[in-house]
Amino acid sequence: MEHYHERDVSFELHEVNILEAGDEDLKEISQESGVGLSLDEMKMVKEHFEELGRNPTDLELEAIGQAWSEHCCYKSSKPILKDTVFDIEAPQNIYVIEEDAGVVEFDDEHAYVVALESHNHPSAIEPYGGAATGIGGIVRDVACMGAQPLAFVDPLFFGPLDIDHDDLPPGTKHPRYLFDGVVEGISDYGNRLGIPTLAGMVYFDESYTSNCLVNVGCVGIAKKNELIRSRVKEPGDVFIMAGGRTGRDGIHGVTFASDELKEDSEEEDIQAVQLGDPITKEPLIHVSLELNRKDLLQGMKDFGGGGLSCVAGEMALHGGYGAQVQLDKVPLKEEDMAPWEIWVSESQERMMYAVKEEDVDRVLEICEKWDVEATRIGKVIDEKRVKVYYEDEKIMDLDLEFQTGGPVYCRPTKSIDYTDELVEKIPKEPEDYEKVLLNLLSRDNINSKEWVIRQYDHEVRENTVLKPLQGVLGKQGPGDAAVVKPLEDSYKGIAITTDVLPSLTSLAPETGAMNTLDEAIRNLVAVGAEPHSFADCLNFGNPEMPERLGDFKRVAEGLESVARELTIPFVSGNVSFYNETEYGAVNPTPSILATGLIDDIREAVTIDLKGERNSIYLVGETTGEMGGSEYYSMVGGKTGEVPEVDVENLETSIEEMLEAHSKDLIMSCHDVSIGGLGVALSEMCLAGDVGAKIDTKTELRPDKFLFSESPTRWLVEVKEEDEEEFEKVFSVPTEKLGVTQDKRIEIGINSEVIDVGLEKIRERWKKTLGKKMGD
Repeated sequence: MEHYHERDVSFELHEVNILEAGDEDLKEISQESGVGLSLDEMKMVKEHFEELGRNPTDLELEAIGQAWSEHCCYKSSKPILKDTVFDIEAPQNIYVIEEDAGVVEFDDEHAYVVALESHNHPSAIEPYGGAATGIGGIVRDVACMGAQPLAFVDPLFFGPLDIDHDDLPPGTKHPRYLFDGVVEGISDYGNRLGIPTLAGMVYFDESYTSNCLVNVGCVGIAKKNELIRSRVKEPGDVFIMAGGRTGRDGIHGVTFASDELKEDSEEEDIQAVQLGDPITKEPLIHVSLELNRKDLLQGMKDFGGGGLSCVAGEMALHGGYGAQVQLDKVPLKEEDMAPWEIWVSESQERMMYAVKEEDVDRVLEICEKWDVEATRIGKVIDEKRVKVYYEDEKIMDLDLEFQTGGPVYCRPTKSIDYTDELVEKIPKEPEDYEKVLLNLLSRDNINSKEWVIRQYDHEVRENTVLKPLQGVLGKQGPGDAAVVKPLEDSYKGIAITTDVLPSLTSLAPETGAMNTLDEAIRNLVAVGAEPHSFADCLNFGNPEMPERLGDFKRVAEGLESVARELTIPFVSGNVSFYNETEYGAVNPTPSILATGLIDDIREAVTIDLKGERNSIYLVGETTGEMGGSEYYSMVGGKTGEVPEVDVENLETSIEEMLEAHSKDLIMSCHDVSIGGLGVALSEMCLAGDVGAKIDTKTELRPDKFLFSESPTRWLVEVKEEDEEEFEKVFSVPTEKLGVTQDKRIEIGINSEVIDVGLEKIRERWKKTLGKKMGD
């Protein structure tokens, strides 16, 4: 049978012959059109149109395909998320898990806004454009809430940089090429937009070789009385489309993101990657915020996944109404675009405004002042339908609740204990601890990320207090969290960090997720900030495989068990499934953007040791679990014993560390994380260009004490005269390890000794990554 019948109109429009289609025809239609619907979903569509007594137009089928994609409707993850991380009630919540970004109280008059999303598949086939447009999308999510963007973050994940080209799966780009392109895309877009990139991480693992992950986040600030929703207010409101023109770039972006990458993805799906233009974006943000400040907007939403197909319907339905759109009014990059292409295009740099009729002329005048193209394209209607016209021909008339509702699946899950599959291998105790420490510091998951950070502008806007690199000029180390001062007339600040521990989540998803939040919290507390909110970007493989969804469920449960107990809400998030190829799935990767508040940014603490003859304390207990540690990865060790998080101990530790901060007892501080105590101490010494002498006894093997990644630990520098008062603050385990000294690190643990100069350490830590990337 013929699947499509051309309509007798002056433009390209087809009727999809779904009513006569059998199962094989339905599958072929879904594949040919690129809507990405399963057979069962196509049957649901067929049943709906049987009730209407007609076939859908190509535009209507495309609209349903976009709205029902995993990327847009969370059809596999929603039931699990509702039972776990959603609805953590906290007094700071304003708009949580209900808008394009989370909105959280900052002070009596202001709110901060956070969002974190993925741009994985586009970056895997076109790294520069994929990463750049990821930044372009996340900044719109924050701005469309009425917030001024303050900072970007970028957790990034790639395959090993030294993998041989011959070992790459067919169709896979080399990790060095992807890494270079992604960083350049983020740098070019963020720097040109004039927003600093302040926090992030880079992690390398074989599971990301054929499917890199590019997660991007944004934090902004807004006056509470200027917050705006992504919804309309009343029938008769006018839809105004502002910003860039609509083209063929980004078509089927959400359906591309809702399927596995394949060997021919670049050839078949390159049109799904959008084209970014930060020079168009900057005035669009300015004009959007000005219109909002002048109370000329009823609602505002960015053009994200699904393009106009999703933005018009979602804005209308969330307000309780419907939409009527005159599609031929949309400004185009290319004149010969079919209506369905216009409807689903995800071209960048576009905003949708809902405006009162009497304010339309004023809105258009202000857009013209900013040289931002703006066009009236439709209106809000009373019935919950979306009606689309092209040259006065009705080409779409759909029930909005059917279109945007989408299916929800309670898919089967399978819980696998990956630690049972390990054949335990305990390495011999090292003969040369200095060599082990130097080798750890040069590993790509630990060494200096200055090659990345220096490509980003973290000074622009002049509100960055703590930067990504901290310490003595030219010798800085990696800060635990960045701190920004969002208001001119207040010293209150926002601390920002990102974290995830794929080595642990791949072994024990729930425990790994708990450790991830523990580390994010430690980073905030290290600088003196009180943990305040989380946003998550949950990157997993194919949810139709029970073991993949089982990992997802256990990660969500792990995140909830920490966040709910501490009353720190998840305020925004994203789920990215289908990060998988025929060669396997990525490790469970729940990226976290953690935000904290600090009452006085002048009291923020950095990681660099401040001088000689000060005391060095370890807050927290070191245990012997080595599962998932970077040290075991380096020496070939294997064990199913992974670090466990004691949430009650974590809560007490937070309170006591913040009390020590408030009493001005902490000179410098660094959380103990990847690489363990040995790496953390080295980073503090490098940042301050100050040495340390440690002398302690332990019942553990010295390598476990030095390189274990036990949670809920900090290294703290304290003045000698403050030791007694510092120790009185803590009920959790606290031990004086040693003192600061000249430019050597001396570590004595039982009978084992490390004695190495700072410059030798700096050489290994600082230059390794840059050399690999050609600097």
